[in-house]
Amino acid sequence: MPRINLIAAMAKGRTIGRDNKMPWHLPADLKHFKATTLKHPVIMGRKTYQSIGKALPGRRNIVVTRDDNFQCEDAEVVHDLDEAVTICGDVSDIMIIGGANIYEQMLSKATRLYLTFIDLAVDGDSYFPDWTDLGFEQVALEAHLADEKNKHDYQFVTFERQVTKYY
Repeated sequence: MPRINLIAAMAKGRTIGRDNKMPWHLPADLKHFKATTLKHPVIMGRKTYQSIGKALPGRRNIVVTRDDNFQCEDAEVVHDLDEAVTICGDVSDIMIIGGANIYEQMLSKATRLYLTFIDLAVDGDSYFPDWTDLGFEQVALEAHLADEKNKHDYQFVTFERQVTKYY
């Protein structure tokens, strides 16, 4: 069974978006996102797909929507998350890339979270779900200070759900 990974960038207060956009520009996070998701299937909601504007190259793109009439030529369209995971087949990792509703539905199935924490307070209308009491432990942290390209301090943090095995 593939490992389900959620990847997201968030400002303070778990804000991930406003008006179907990320309310910041952080090139280092985009590079990190690409490196982490490349060659893995990515599952996203329709609004996330529309905000990106096209399929992400080098990845199998799967769009989940309740809209039976939604079509796109450069990604596969499905109508529920179980179907999205099933059509990925026998892969090691599946990357869930948003939005908020998709994250909320997949968090209970996730074994790993790749989160970028941005030192920025910003109003938003889309939030990453609270994962803090769900058995995830931090396994990696990479902190960065703002620079000429990245206007905010940020951290790349990886969490893994610790699964207890009983024999």
